[in-house]
Amino acid sequence: MLGLVAFATVAICGLGIYDGQSGKELKFTKQAEAAGGMVKSPTGIAPDRYAYYPGTEELKKDEIRLIACGTGLCRLPGVTRLPPVSWSKSEMATSSFSISAPAPWSMWPPLMIPYDFLDKIFLTHLHTDHWGDLATIWAGGWTAGRTGPLRIWGPTGATKEMGTAYAVENFLKTYTWDARTRNVFLSPKPGKITVKEFDYKAENAVVYQENGVTIRSIPAIHAGDGPVSYILEYAGLKVVIGGDTFPNKWYIKHAANADLAIHETFLTPSDLVKLYGQSPGQALGVGTQIHTSPPAFGKVMSTIKPRHAVGYHFFNEQSTHDDVLMGVRETYSGPLSLAVDNMVWNISKEKITERMVISPDQAWAVAGPNKPPKPPARGSVPSEITDFIEAGHWGPADEAQADLIKKFKAEHKMK
Repeated sequence: MLGLVAFATVAICGLGIYDGQSGKELKFTKQAEAAGGMVKSPTGIAPDRYAYYPGTEELKKDEIRLIACGTGLCRLPGVTRLPPVSWSKSEMATSSFSISAPAPWSMWPPLMIPYDFLDKIFLTHLHTDHWGDLATIWAGGWTAGRTGPLRIWGPTGATKEMGTAYAVENFLKTYTWDARTRNVFLSPKPGKITVKEFDYKAENAVVYQENGVTIRSIPAIHAGDGPVSYILEYAGLKVVIGGDTFPNKWYIKHAANADLAIHETFLTPSDLVKLYGQSPGQALGVGTQIHTSPPAFGKVMSTIKPRHAVGYHFFNEQSTHDDVLMGVRETYSGPLSLAVDNMVWNISKEKITERMVISPDQAWAVAGPNKPPKPPARGSVPSEITDFIEAGHWGPADEAQADLIKKFKAEHKMK
């Protein structure tokens, strides 16, 4: 009997296989149909790949690629990579966005996007699960290739202390020790954060517009005043990112006929009780009022009729997927993705293609076009190490690494 693996070997490699039952050698296969298209050579590749390999595909100028980074109970598909008109440095610097939540720092390097192109973050609101990883992309990007400040856009709040500017100002205060100790050895410029705060009540207001990319904001309903949703427009395409929100009139109005409409679809109240440890009262309130239930998500999508709908914000695994899917299908029958991390969509006028990212579990940061900034001149920034700690310096370590330092300086022409 011929096994599946053996058959795959014939199809891909063109090898002959011996059938143990019949005692006959099977014929060679010179070409075969692979999942990605016809393979005409044993050394060829499958065209029209059904998986996305980061760093291997140049986007067309009229195409958007969106990659889901952090889709679970806490986060929104976070990265949209937009192609500039050309690949000049100034335009390329504005071609990558993180919308809503900075994904865990470990998710960025495998996407093969230099940190210089991940310098813009658009926050939908200030719950910890939507900006709690800011520290890692701020400090990680600072040490791994970002050459300029991190830039953040976010909404005001009902009061000053409920807004984005206040949150980031105090974020930096929290990391005072971190920043001061890095500033001695690293350029301080990438460690800065600039904030552009906008009115959370503004409807369809432009908050960003550069190089053909426009991002607008609309109010959202979630836990208190302040949360927003975003509308991203590029090359005649529209992607709407709901953030955390109960279905609302602003989304219904401005997400109508979107190319890709992203909206949360939360766990069912029953699953919140069974799997998340919530009381029935809490589960009902959180699952149907603070967040969007699967049938309510479906009603939104059947109303606005996007080319493709994306549901997120739940831990998408075997015990939850079917309950969410069945709830959505009660009210919506159109094109649908229930997002998981590393799901990717290529969006163009002609088609929307959903695939999965194939990338290494461990990856280094990718170098960008800008040279790494030089550290400050020695002694120009006060050391944060006191004489007490300096007195604990162990001399034999300097002797052990003397040759390493000498060779490195010679290699890089350092004095």
